[in-house]
Amino acid sequence: MGRGTVWFLGAEAALYAGFLALDLAGTGGGWNLALKYSGIALCLLFALLRAGDREGRLVCAALALTLSADFFLLVLDAWYALGVALFCGVQGLYLARLRAMGAGLWLPLRLGLTAAALLAAALLGLLTPLNALALVYFPELVCNAAAALSLGRRGRMFGLGLLLFVGCDVCVGLHNLACLPAPLSAFAQVGMWLFYLPSQVLIVLSIPKE
Repeated sequence: MGRGTVWFLGAEAALYAGFLALDLAGTGGGWNLALKYSGIALCLLFALLRAGDREGRLVCAALALTLSADFFLLVLDAWYALGVALFCGVQGLYLARLRAMGAGLWLPLRLGLTAAALLAAALLGLLTPLNALALVYFPELVCNAAAALSLGRRGRMFGLGLLLFVGCDVCVGLHNLACLPAPLSAFAQVGMWLFYLPSQVLIVLSIPKE
């Protein structure tokens, strides 16, 4: 492990510990937001320094969209549809990376899951534009995670990063359920970033070394 990677992991660990402590204590005001956003920005910076081939450039582009999405969803806490649309773009770039790694499209599964999710939302009267975007995005994320893990050792770290990404988004969905019991809602609120920053760190580390 190079010195740059050690410094990167140390800085991310410090940011992670800081915002988790603030989240668990229920304090921090804007500090926890600043620490969280800084963690994602640092992922992009390190990816730019590490990237060398097409896979690395695709990850950098995806992280740039991730940082943009988090600006709307986390910092501004507004423009949610735009934020989710940007995350759809993130998964499109990760699909392109998976294709470069030799993974299959898994097109029937992707289309089937998306169609089933949209149909269920429509039948329940929940098919808003924001929900439609989320129901396009989430099956893509799940399929990308499965496709990466199916590559074996080569895709393991990328797949684990995407799998933690899935855990983050499950927590986001649970947190938005009004009927959720208070203890589970509290876990989901902390769990979003408990999974999210490690997912981005693993994705960055999955970039092949030059």
